[in-house]
Amino acid sequence: MRTRSVTALLAAALTALLLAPATPAAAHNSLQEATPARDARLTAAPTQVTLRFMQGLNPSYTTITVSDAGQRQVPTSAPAVNGATGTVTIDEPLGNGTYTVAYRVVSRDGHPVQGSYRFTVADPAAPAPSAAASSSAPPSSAAPAAAASAPAGADAASEPDASGARSGDDGAPVALLAGGAVAGLLVVAGIVLLVARRARAHRTDH
Repeated sequence: MRTRSVTALLAAALTALLLAPATPAAAHNSLQEATPARDARLTAAPTQVTLRFMQGLNPSYTTITVSDAGQRQVPTSAPAVNGATGTVTIDEPLGNGTYTVAYRVVSRDGHPVQGSYRFTVADPAAPAPSAAASSSAPPSSAAPAAAASAPAGADAASEPDASGARSGDDGAPVALLAGGAVAGLLVVAGIVLLVARRARAHRTDH
């Protein structure tokens, strides 16, 4: 009876150890891939911006905007949401220059997550945008509708600048978590084996 109780406790501890690392990662949404990618230098202006996230998106709380170097918001369509992917279509041709993509989405737990990144258009055949045009345009927020679209009472969690494919950035933490889980499994298995051997030796002595 004593051996069974110890084994049950060790099994419960092992289950908690294996499940704990996955909980924080699954809590909040995050950008997994972007097109155009972060810091991309394009020789042809894009006509769309597509962002793929870790979790499915709620169309009612998804905002994606594009702004130029003068902080003028570029006209785009409303985000088209398909599962975990959001896409906006750019309504006017982009001239040469640096542009900022800003986004705001909501995680499964209702927590808003926002972030931004830049890309550059460097089309040899296109003229550079004039300074006068940029300075005359009134500045606007990168995400004017984001605050209104977020759930009431929720504070946004700012994300670092996103890259086109961030699997390389996440590889090290995932490997560490997996290694820790395996090590914990081996330790618990060793304890269970030791307790079982002692219990058998105790029954043999009596």
